[in-house]
This record gives sequence, C-alpha cells and structure tokens, in this order.
Amino acid sequence: MSVSRNVVEHIRLKTAKPFNKVQADIERQLGRFDADAYHSLAAGESADKVRARLEAMAGPSGFMLFATHDHGSLLRIVGRPRKALQYVVGNPLYAIEMTRHAIGASLYAPLRVLLYETDDGQSCIEYDLPSSLFGQFSDDRVAQTAAALDQKMEDLAVTALH
Repeated sequence: MSVSRNVVEHIRLKTAKPFNKVQADIERQLGRFDADAYHSLAAGESADKVRARLEAMAGPSGFMLFATHDHGSLLRIVGRPRKALQYVVGNPLYAIEMTRHAIGASLYAPLRVLLYETDDGQSCIEYDLPSSLFGQFSDDRVAQTAAALDQKMEDLAVTALH
C-alpha cells in the first residue's frame, strides 16, 4: 500500500444573481452525456463514429452533464432543506487525453461542480481546480489537458454567474 498527500485548490465564486437563473445558465452550457456511446464502442462500432457521437454531445462549454444530485432536497432528512445542486460534468474525450497516460486520472473525471444558495441569498459555485486534482500524476501530458480544464471550468462558472 502507498499513501500520498496532495494539495487541492478549491474555487468559490459568488453572485447576487438568483439561484434559478444561475442554474439555468449552467445547464444551458452543458451538453448531455449518453452512455449508449460506450455500449456501442463495446459492441464494435468504430472508434471514429463513437468519437463523432461524443463530440456532438458536448455543450457550448465543451462539457456534458453526466448527472445532477440535489443535495438541497437531501438535507430535508435533517430538517434543513436548501437550494444545492451538484453537477457531474466532463467530456470523455478530455478524460482519455489524461487516462491514456495515467489511468488513475479516471478517479477525477468527470468533475464535480456545486451550485448552492447561501444563507444570505447569494448564489455560489464551488469546484476543485482540475490541475490541482490531476497534478498528483506528475505527467506533463496530463497537466496540459488539466490546465485546459481549469480554463473551461472557470469559463463555465463565470458565464453562469454573470
């Protein structure tokens, strides 16, 4: 067994823009992932056709939505409902640019983005900086893609907040 420690840079951005508008602006930038692309590749469809299908799934941000988790509703269990959504976002084509060099990078792809309403009514987006997640693999090829993901995540958040 080996254990390593890594520093993760956490980004937090706030705005007075209403939660529902930020939510709509995040979701507008995301394509939708269809897992059938993986199944068709396993079933023998050509890699070029699957790549084209994946490219078509990406939204304006370059990302697609894999899942949404309503953590705000879950908090009803403890009597503290709030507006809080976790988005699982990414792009398999970016992921393979990293995982083909460091398979462990698949632990962090796709990425997570949290949108929630603060106690004072502001909307807040939080995420971990991709380069700080993927930096632990000490591979320049992974780092190059991770740096591009840093910019894409920032663009996604800033566009939604403004």
